[in-house]
Amino acid sequence: MNTIYALYKILYKTYGVQGWWPITGYGYHKADYNFPRSENEIFEVCIGSILTQNTTFTSVVKSLNNLHAKNAISASSIASMECDELKEAIRPSGYFNQKARYILEFIKFYNTLDGKVPERDTLLNVIGVGQETADSMLLYGYNQLEFKVDAYTKRILLALGIIEQKSSYSEVKMLMESSLKECISDEKELLKVYQEFHALLVEHGKNFYSKKPYGVGCFLKKEFS
Repeated sequence: MNTIYALYKILYKTYGVQGWWPITGYGYHKADYNFPRSENEIFEVCIGSILTQNTTFTSVVKSLNNLHAKNAISASSIASMECDELKEAIRPSGYFNQKARYILEFIKFYNTLDGKVPERDTLLNVIGVGQETADSMLLYGYNQLEFKVDAYTKRILLALGIIEQKSSYSEVKMLMESSLKECISDEKELLKVYQEFHALLVEHGKNFYSKKPYGVGCFLKKEFS
């Protein structure tokens, strides 16, 4: 068993199934991989992926709840809102002026898809969509095999000596994907692992890597020393 897959197995045994991405009105769908179930739920994941930039997911949930309260969780409904109304709805997520612009730019792109799955390279050309945001949309919104790397992922792997401080997003992503593909050949199972693994890293990160000094009390260090 390679190091990355071993890490996944330990985290899964410790924390169990996570059920990401949570959908407003439903929540975490543990062991149910049929999400998202509709175009609106796909769109919600995409918007949530933009809102989660530089903030906590708790704040994102507040913003999404505000949009739901206004019946504005579809591309057409948000596009028809007054810009100030959109900004106020997403205020809990911070950087609301910038994120409102990003959401409106994404909607322009989203409307050109006509229900199709976007290409990663094309997504990255949309204003406000970086690598992490694109992978979040693709992995959880479109069920594509794109591993999402976030700050917790890098902090944990760095603390365990698996990556170096200078490792880029693309390098970490490639490491995660190639390592998991070595161990799992079935694409449906691989997708489940991608989705659960990211969520497990977030859960572990919240417990041990959210405040400096990072990694205090992290039991993984003993496992990988």
